[in-house]
Amino acid sequence: MKPLSECRLYAFVDLACLHGRSAERVAKQLCEGGADVVQLRCKSLAPNEILMMARRIRPITEAANVGLVINDYPAIAVEVEADFCHLGQEDFFDGGFNRASELIPATSKVRLGLSTHAPAEAERAVAAGAAYIAVGPVYRTATKPTAKPATLRYVRWAAAHLGLPWFAIGGINLANLPEVIAAGAKRICVVSALLDAPDIVQACQAIRNCLASVSL
Repeated sequence: MKPLSECRLYAFVDLACLHGRSAERVAKQLCEGGADVVQLRCKSLAPNEILMMARRIRPITEAANVGLVINDYPAIAVEVEADFCHLGQEDFFDGGFNRASELIPATSKVRLGLSTHAPAEAERAVAAGAAYIAVGPVYRTATKPTAKPATLRYVRWAAAHLGLPWFAIGGINLANLPEVIAAGAKRICVVSALLDAPDIVQACQAIRNCLASVSL
């Protein structure tokens, strides 16, 4: 994959939002549309099923030079030689970990991404050695309906204080993307606005065109 610092669009193969399509088909469309990073998120599957799906998706992302992220399962990320494993605050810190190196073997190229919802969490994630962090949710989102929005205030804080790559996430779509960019975001994560679109490739391209208005 390209260097993380050059990535703009972080997309998802989320099994809850595939609408009858195969994970492989959606992964390919996201790559064709210009996603730089694709996360496999399967909250409803057993680990062995996720591993099999990850093995099918990995060649698709690799051929497109797109980063692959495995959500929740570091061992699966290592097994399929993914680029990243993504965890929530509770999964990492409440799991007893304080450094990425405690979770991922030194022999693996897998790097860690962490979700954050407030400045203190962002600072803790940076200190833990995360390769990137997600900043949000910026808006209310059906993907995580109980999550309280962090709002654009947190985006502005991230833009002013974070040096590592970070991605704004949560309810972002083509309509509100300009204000997210105006708040300082240069990279975003998008779920519903891509997976609910009638044409995933075109939806990716439209968002990338909007992101191109800001330099990295």
